[in-house]
Amino acid sequence: MAETASENVTSGAPVPAEPQATGYSWYVLSVLVVVYILNFIDRQIISILAVDIKADLGLTDGDMGFLGGAAFAVFYALFGIPLGRLADNWSRVKLLSIGLTLWSAMTALSGFAYNQVTLTLARMGVGVGEATASPTAYSLISDYFPKRQKATALAIYSSGLYLGGGVSLFIGASIVETWNRAYPAGGPVGLVGWQAAFLAVGIPGLLLALWVASLREPVRGAMDGAPTQGSPTPFREFGKDLSMIVPPLTLLGAWKRGPAALAINIGFALAIAAFAWWMIGLTGNLPQWSAVALGYYAVFSWASGLRAHDPATFRLIWGTPAFICTTLGYGLVALAAYALAFWSAPYAETVLGLPKQELAFYLGANGAISGFVGVIIGGRIADALRARNPAGRILMIIFGVIAPVVPIWIGYTTDNAALFYVMNFLAGLFGAAALGAAAATTQDLVLPRMRGTATAAFFLGTTLVGLSFGPYMVGQISDLAGTIVDGKPVGDLRTGILSLIGVAPIALGLLIYAYRAVPRAEATIAERAAGA
Repeated sequence: MAETASENVTSGAPVPAEPQATGYSWYVLSVLVVVYILNFIDRQIISILAVDIKADLGLTDGDMGFLGGAAFAVFYALFGIPLGRLADNWSRVKLLSIGLTLWSAMTALSGFAYNQVTLTLARMGVGVGEATASPTAYSLISDYFPKRQKATALAIYSSGLYLGGGVSLFIGASIVETWNRAYPAGGPVGLVGWQAAFLAVGIPGLLLALWVASLREPVRGAMDGAPTQGSPTPFREFGKDLSMIVPPLTLLGAWKRGPAALAINIGFALAIAAFAWWMIGLTGNLPQWSAVALGYYAVFSWASGLRAHDPATFRLIWGTPAFICTTLGYGLVALAAYALAFWSAPYAETVLGLPKQELAFYLGANGAISGFVGVIIGGRIADALRARNPAGRILMIIFGVIAPVVPIWIGYTTDNAALFYVMNFLAGLFGAAALGAAAATTQDLVLPRMRGTATAAFFLGTTLVGLSFGPYMVGQISDLAGTIVDGKPVGDLRTGILSLIGVAPIALGLLIYAYRAVPRAEATIAERAAGA
């Protein structure tokens, strides 16, 4: 490479200017961070409200784990697939502003829920709306920042996850206590504190959507020196993708691909239905396993359709073990992170007996600071490791698997509140360090036109593996390990949370394989996309 550069200088051939991020690039990134903060406030506020919701609606820990996980995650993941493809073919700015309007409205409507069914429907709507956020944001960031700054930019964007999650605890606790103090018998139209909190955080998003709509749409792929155009018929492609994930249209789509495709699709549907039926019998949780079965069947149908309609994208995502192992490995990091984000506040309130306002302040600050610092430092270190080694970013994800184990064990076995807060901070800091590295690795394994779809596939791991199972697993194990007090079930959240440590060896094995496979996968993108 040195000889080539020397020859260019000697011959007087112009050296291509290295692309640069502009001031407007950083402005767009700052707006996207604000959107992501609100995204996670709306998503995570249910954590600090969990004890109140559980008492008012008569729910178990397993029920709350479902509401905090799969009720949102399955629809977030599934609609992320066609919306990710739409982000590859249509205006990302318009799509994000529409999605922000939808999820904010559904968060506000959560405030009128009166039982598990109505709250589940609202959470599903929030999931559909929020599915627009990361595919559009990741794609926009990739077109506003050069490759050498991508992990840093994505890490900064991802900091909104932790800032929003942390702020949601403080906001939720403040609204609940203020409202219940002012209206001890229920406020206007009978609303109680947790319902008022949903309304208070949902409505501002409707105004933020107008700000998002003012952003400029960048030229797709220009930052990589390969400008590309989206599909001339983006909504036809969106409809086609939607039909590949919504039963029973999935059967029609499979039939169009031939009798063999239909038979395989039906066979998978029967297998996943049988598995769900078995798990419902074991756990007694119909909503959780019905949602999971729907999610995994829809993903299978989508992947099968993608293989037929866009084989290049299928090969670079589903046909690339490095992509799959990176996504699943980080998905298990996310499983622990989502579980802790949801259950740390109810744990502190019920097991340690800490006041809601106090724990919301400390855990909220913990989550915001540890997540922000961890994801930024992790992203910078990941970029530095990537500069020395094509698979260097995987080392940062491995760190995110191993490092939180000891803080989780200490934090959730102690009865000392200060030690609990410190260990919770360290667990969040270490786990957050992996996100920028994982996101950037998956983006680098596909072509520019595939980034929205790749982001959707990446978030299948963080949602259908991490969010669908993390909060639920802790809640279900808590119920199983719990006891009966005064005729009512009382969960064992300590045992439930400590069970998270068991996923670390699985994640480590996946990431070791990814570390070995990423260099060759990245070096052969073009030829594998062409089917060579």
